[in-house]
Amino acid sequence: MLETKRLILREMTLDDIDDLLEVLSDPKAMQFYPKPFDRQMTQMWIERNMQRYAQHGFGLWALILKERGKLIGDCGLVLQEVDGVEEVEVGYHIRRDLWGQGLAKESALVCRDYGFSHLVCSRLISLIHPANVASRRVAEKIGMRLIREVEWRNKPTCVYAVERSSSAA
Repeated sequence: MLETKRLILREMTLDDIDDLLEVLSDPKAMQFYPKPFDRQMTQMWIERNMQRYAQHGFGLWALILKERGKLIGDCGLVLQEVDGVEEVEVGYHIRRDLWGQGLAKESALVCRDYGFSHLVCSRLISLIHPANVASRRVAEKIGMRLIREVEWRNKPTCVYAVERSSSAA
């Protein structure tokens, strides 16, 4: 569906459960979630994204490392409600052994560009726990800036945003 130099982003299928579970069950990778995912939670995650594709034409996509042909995470766009306003969020999860290689930035950039060019969004956001320094850096590297902090889903959350006109990085 989407492609970068090193990555392919495609719709998830139930065949992706085992590979995605490797990412979402990692306690360190999921430290800012209520808990790491088990197999059932991962299946529900995939099914929820499959529903998003059907309803909205987008969601989180499976992130495939071209070099290995293996799923290494997810990245994409999801609708989120923040303070009563529906926003499109850029979200990402990368397998921990591949952190620090620019893969989150690379995938988030192509998703940002897709949101602006194909979905014609005027603004995109990322919702990030204040202590998640790595995700905050990714958001900044794709042109996002911290616009405010809110209480979202009963936890403190930084709202990063980028406007279509300012996205040329």
